[in-house]
Amino acid sequence: MDKNTIWAIVLCGIVLFASIFIQTAYITPKQQAAAEAQQQANEKAAEEAQAVAAEETAKITTPENVIQKEEATDEVKEEVPEENYTIKTNKLKVVFTNRGGDIVSCQLLDHKDKSSGEGVEMVNNVTSDNRAMSLAFGDSNGAILNETFNVKKIDNYTIGFYRNYVRKDDLGNPQNFSIAKLYTFKPDDYVFKLDVSIDTGNSGKGLNVNGASYTLRSSPQIGPEYNPKKDKTEVRQYLSYNGSKKVRKNFADKTYDKEYTWAGVAGKYFCELINPVVTSNMVQNVTCSTKSETGLINSQLYLTRGPITEAKANDSYYVYIGPRSEKELIKYNNKDKNAWGLFNVKFNEALQTSALLSIIERALKWAMEMIYKVVHNWGVSIIILTIILKIVLFPLNKKSAVGTLKMQELQPQMTALQEKYKDNQQKLSEETTKLYKEAGYNPVSGCLPMILQMIILFALYNVFNNYFEFRGASFIHGWIDDLSVGDSIWTWTKQIPLISSFTQNNLRLLPIVYTFSQLLSGKITQYGGGGGQSQGSMKFMMYGMPIIFFFLFYNVASGLLLYWTVSNILQIGQQIVINNIMKKKKEEMNNGKKEVNKNVAKFKGGKKKSR
Repeated sequence: MDKNTIWAIVLCGIVLFASIFIQTAYITPKQQAAAEAQQQANEKAAEEAQAVAAEETAKITTPENVIQKEEATDEVKEEVPEENYTIKTNKLKVVFTNRGGDIVSCQLLDHKDKSSGEGVEMVNNVTSDNRAMSLAFGDSNGAILNETFNVKKIDNYTIGFYRNYVRKDDLGNPQNFSIAKLYTFKPDDYVFKLDVSIDTGNSGKGLNVNGASYTLRSSPQIGPEYNPKKDKTEVRQYLSYNGSKKVRKNFADKTYDKEYTWAGVAGKYFCELINPVVTSNMVQNVTCSTKSETGLINSQLYLTRGPITEAKANDSYYVYIGPRSEKELIKYNNKDKNAWGLFNVKFNEALQTSALLSIIERALKWAMEMIYKVVHNWGVSIIILTIILKIVLFPLNKKSAVGTLKMQELQPQMTALQEKYKDNQQKLSEETTKLYKEAGYNPVSGCLPMILQMIILFALYNVFNNYFEFRGASFIHGWIDDLSVGDSIWTWTKQIPLISSFTQNNLRLLPIVYTFSQLLSGKITQYGGGGGQSQGSMKFMMYGMPIIFFFLFYNVASGLLLYWTVSNILQIGQQIVINNIMKKKKEEMNNGKKEVNKNVAKFKGGKKKSR
């Protein structure tokens, strides 16, 4: 391993350590202080919101406003027939069943599903025993309420469900109570509000089933349809946020016992987030379940409410169900930007960003969005952004290349020092530093461009691989119709062993162009170089890695691959310029050596004797 590589690894470690130190020593304490202040503000807002929620939910349980309250009698009454009800806003089309007062369908009207041609379905894998926003008595082990409820559609954006229940208490005595659910929507918002009211009437015993009152379920699965065996680029993640820290984990059967202000499920481009208004009422754990009766994997949350000790309880939940897009999610940090007046909810913490590179990612997104406002094509925006980055980094690349040439010039002297001081590492280090200083060479200058490009590469990977605006965005019609998936110039339906599983029955041009550009870039980039084992490693990096990347990146998002391909092509042009500069520098250095050799030869014999 040569010294430049060692320096690169060391510097990367220093950068990582420094970032962690700054995060731990300075940023995190400030965030915690801000979180405490925000928590106090949230508690105050929660009290106000709870009061409003109680008033709204009371509309359900007030007989003259919603449904006539039934008196408990021994008379057997006919069950209410099952029916579906629909509420449609400018953003959502939601279908309810009065069985449990649950949601059985929720389509995003502005975002189409390619397979169905309709709005993306955010309530998938529904069965007779599992629906969205369903309730179960007690903890997550309870079965959902499957009886039919009375219904009152209050207006175009509000619907209520109500039912009386009788259950036996710990002493075996019958306990009458009622449950009401009120859904409220806004015309242009992805958030709806769910109010749950429990009324135990005159008994005043509250509701406690094994340490909990009820459990609320999210959608069994969010859309589009998710099959991890077929779609390797799609994901399902568990998300939660507690005011200062977030959790983002691949979805699995697990219970998270960390406090949360909201919790949710996210795919690559869509998410469902549930925000209890009063989190202190909730049992501070969330159960995740993948169990399904449909043959497809579920990604479902169970949020448990603690025991109810008073005669009446009114709980409110804000539910975001829509795109995993910063433009939409960040609205709920500013009460003037959303119809609910919510503030600092931090739904934008659900975005797929990396903590250390988030600032760079935001800067790159901003730059790309500014370019898009001019060109109105995301593919062209990627190309222009790539050109700008290459121009900005060119001076550093040039300096690195010249530094490499300088290092080659110093290599014989370095070898001599290593041989001379092989048993004295401290002296070797001192003499090496002295040699670098005399030659005007800084080894760090060769590593800095490499580190910067690695940082930008990681940030761009995250941006291009998850950027919501790329979903359905066309670059060149008929070739790259969607920057969020792989390109395609030919498709077939016949299943070919091995080939079909790898190609997904698509012949893609962009991975081929990328591989050739990477091979050519590697060929032109190599200038000089050593022999032996080093030469073998260089050949593997130059020929082997692009071929490996071809198989790894064949099905990645075309937006990401477009960036890498354009970057390689521009790198070829830059490297030709840099190689010419290096060639001239090398000639200048060789000419300088010749002049020194002439002078040495002239005075080699000492002074001439005068006659």
